[in-house]
Amino acid sequence: MRAATAFLDLPDSRTLRGYGRFTTANVVPEGATAFYRNDFGLTAREPWLIPEHWEITGRSAGPAPAVPDCTWEAPDASAFAGVFQEISAAIRAGVFEKTVPVVVERGRMDSAPGDLLLAAAGGASEPLLGYGFTNGESGFAGASPERLFSLRDGLLKTMALAGTARTEERDVLAVDEKEIREHEYVAQSLVAKLGDIGRVRRGPRGIMELGSIVHFHTPIEVELERAESPDSLVRRLHPTPALGPLPRTRETMQQLISWRERLGTPDGFGAPFGAMVAGEFHAIVAIRGVWWSGREIRLPAGCGVIEASRLVNEWRELRLKREAVKARFGW
Repeated sequence: MRAATAFLDLPDSRTLRGYGRFTTANVVPEGATAFYRNDFGLTAREPWLIPEHWEITGRSAGPAPAVPDCTWEAPDASAFAGVFQEISAAIRAGVFEKTVPVVVERGRMDSAPGDLLLAAAGGASEPLLGYGFTNGESGFAGASPERLFSLRDGLLKTMALAGTARTEERDVLAVDEKEIREHEYVAQSLVAKLGDIGRVRRGPRGIMELGSIVHFHTPIEVELERAESPDSLVRRLHPTPALGPLPRTRETMQQLISWRERLGTPDGFGAPFGAMVAGEFHAIVAIRGVWWSGREIRLPAGCGVIEASRLVNEWRELRLKREAVKARFGW
C-alpha cells in the first residue's frame, strides 16, 4: 500500500498515529501494532493495516486547523422518502423491527484537503473519539461518539447509543417513549449477543451530551470466559442495531446495504475502525465524519426507523447530525 496516515483516539486521552507505507494482512502478527479497517458488510479480506511507523501521543488540543471551504448541495429528500416508505412497509409486514437508512450530503471543497481533515478531526474531547485515514488522495475522518468495543485483559467494554435530541430538548428526550423504545432495542440486543461469552453487566441508561445534541447511552461490560479474537468480536457485534437491522439476518443486511447503495452511502460509514496496540484492541463505529476523494466530499448521517417513526422527524434528526459534523470541521 502507498504511503498513508491514520489515527485513532484511544481511552485515557491517548491517540495512536500511524505513518508511511502500510502493509495489509488478514491477521495481526503477534505483538504487532495495526489498524483495523473494514467496510459495512465486512467484506475486506485483509482488514489489518500495519504502519511503517507509529506512535502513541497525548490527545491533541487547541484550535482545529482551517480546512478548505466547501460548497454543499442539499440532499435528495425524495430519494430518502422513497426508502423510508419501503422500510415502513417492511416493518408493518414484520420483516424488520428496526433499521437505519442513511442520507448523504455532497459537497465540493475549494482544494484537496491532504491531511487537514484528519487534523481537524483530532483534538476531540471525550466522549468523542477522533479517527481518520488518508492516502493523500482520498480518505475519511470524523469524531465518533460510539465505541464498538474495547478489549483489554479479558474485559470487553461496549455501549448502546441510540435516541437523539437537541441539547435544549434534553428533558423531553428523557421521557420520549419512541426514543426510549429505540434505545432499548439496541441495549437489549447487545446484551443478548454477549450473554454466551461471559458475564454481562449492563449499566443504567443515561444521557450523553455532545454540544448541540444529546443521545441516550447505556454502558455494557463483559468479563469474558475465554479468549476471543478481535475479528470474531467485530463480527459478533457489528453492526449493532444502532446502525444495522433488527433482526440481523443475511437477508435484512443485504436489504439494508441495498438501500444504503441507492442513497450513495460510503461503504465505510457505520463500519468498524479500530487498532491493536500493546495487546489491547479498541474500535469505534465510523459515524459523524466525512469521506472524500480529491475535492469531492460526502457527509452521511443515519437514523433509526421503527414503527413509531415519522418521516419529518427523522429528516430533522438527520439534519441535526450533519450540522454537528460540519461544526466539527468549521463549515
